[in-house]
Amino acid sequence: MIWFILVFVLSVVHSAKDQEKQPNIIYILSDDLGHADVGFTGGKIETPNLDRLAKEGVMLKQHYVQPICSPTRSALMSGRYPIHTGFQHSVIHPGEPWGLHLDETIIPQILKEYNYSTHAVGKWHLGMHKWSYTPAQRGFDDFFGYYLGSQNYDTHIRGGGYDLRSDYWDENGKFVDNVRYDLKGQYSTELYTQRMVDLISSKKAKTNPFFIYMAYQNVHAPHMVPQRYIDQYSTHIKDKQEQTFAAMVSAMDEGIGNITAALETAGLADNTIIVFSSDNGANVGCVGHVTASNYPYRGGKRSIYEGGIRSPSFVWARGRLAPASSDAMIHVTDWLPTFWGLASLQGELKPNNPITTKPLDGFNQWSVISENKPAERTEILLNIDPYPLPCGHKVPNYGIRWKEWKLILGSGGPPSGWFPAPAAMEEDRTCSKPVEGYVELYNIEMDPYERRNVSDRYPHLVKKLTHKLMAYNETAVPPGNMKHDPASSPKNFNHTWMPWMGNDEEVGESMRKNLMELEEYNWVQMEVEELPDPCYQIMSNNVDL
Repeated sequence: MIWFILVFVLSVVHSAKDQEKQPNIIYILSDDLGHADVGFTGGKIETPNLDRLAKEGVMLKQHYVQPICSPTRSALMSGRYPIHTGFQHSVIHPGEPWGLHLDETIIPQILKEYNYSTHAVGKWHLGMHKWSYTPAQRGFDDFFGYYLGSQNYDTHIRGGGYDLRSDYWDENGKFVDNVRYDLKGQYSTELYTQRMVDLISSKKAKTNPFFIYMAYQNVHAPHMVPQRYIDQYSTHIKDKQEQTFAAMVSAMDEGIGNITAALETAGLADNTIIVFSSDNGANVGCVGHVTASNYPYRGGKRSIYEGGIRSPSFVWARGRLAPASSDAMIHVTDWLPTFWGLASLQGELKPNNPITTKPLDGFNQWSVISENKPAERTEILLNIDPYPLPCGHKVPNYGIRWKEWKLILGSGGPPSGWFPAPAAMEEDRTCSKPVEGYVELYNIEMDPYERRNVSDRYPHLVKKLTHKLMAYNETAVPPGNMKHDPASSPKNFNHTWMPWMGNDEEVGESMRKNLMELEEYNWVQMEVEELPDPCYQIMSNNVDL
């Protein structure tokens, strides 16, 4: 008994000392990973390393991201909703001269003022038309990865251009962009994992804390993985494409196991916080063969149904967090202020230089996560996108979560169904076609799978949340999307993707996309009773709130 008490006291003292130190922070972001694609949410793909970390940490059951890639990354880095940074519509496509504005203060810039070393690995996708938009010129000490998205995992080529590089500042303070042609033919996931292991190993003798942003390429298309990962699924998954997808998840999971092993070897695990999430839901629309799943949540990537924006997520921090799960609403914008609070020891440390940011949409959620304290956050703006999205909504979509309620105006998808849907619900796929002027209201606590639209029962809530959306819309900046610039062609740079504009060049208005005018859609002003509800009877079957 005395021995037990002594061990307990020593563990409390150890934890208290850790709380007084600035933690190392690693944010691991998967790409297009669905809710049912990992074991810790009940999925059938083998993810033992993720499962262990989730079990030992705090599972975030209501962690929200944006419905697509670049918007989530902009929200993470800036702590601001995409409507406030111009990322509310689509992603940055190759050759488009835009990115996250340079007047946005992002996570590494803040943490460096608290003596953090800062490193980025993997996918950037926040702008590369000018060098000043690339990660090593935006607060990261170095970067190993690719500027764009959706490239080949082995050749590292997208659209005729090579895109894999090591960016850093040399001992003379000169910026170096080293395009890694020597790594052609090597699987990107293994390269990024090895870079993480090397970084962590180099920190063993360092005294200052570090922040690493690890943005894996997995499991985004094209679906590619070494055969040795596929072999483990050859007996119990018969479909070849599904084997490949499961193997891609396992390759990432193995990498995360190697990362945590490196932390243990370096003696850094006890003072490191790991956050894991996906950038959006699984891609179950506009694909010939669905291999991923957000089930039982509705929708997927590009939709603002739960399957598109509720991410499998957890926080692991041995010595700081007891195993638990949290039902608190957390949004990807919350990580900037949360990391800021951790770096400053919740305000006890002052930065080396004054830090200014634009008004943040995120909240410091550490006390919510670590102590289960009541959250300040009671609502999340899911998105306001006034323009059609390829493979997505064909009319504007507005979405908000307020307490247990969720309102969608316009179109929540596609994808709008449940994938893979049970045979009895197959008719739900008829609801995938968006209907202009459609209003959907769900009680997410009682109906998290969004099977029953109750907008006709609670018109006062529809009105209240519509007013909230309209207030957000008043604060929105125009989408930053730009037309493709032919001058960006990799042919001009030895078949390599490179910044092609000088930092003193301005992007002219003639480059802007010819987008539809929002004024064409006056549906927000429509009366609730006038709005069509073609899917109501289908979604209401056998569901009781």
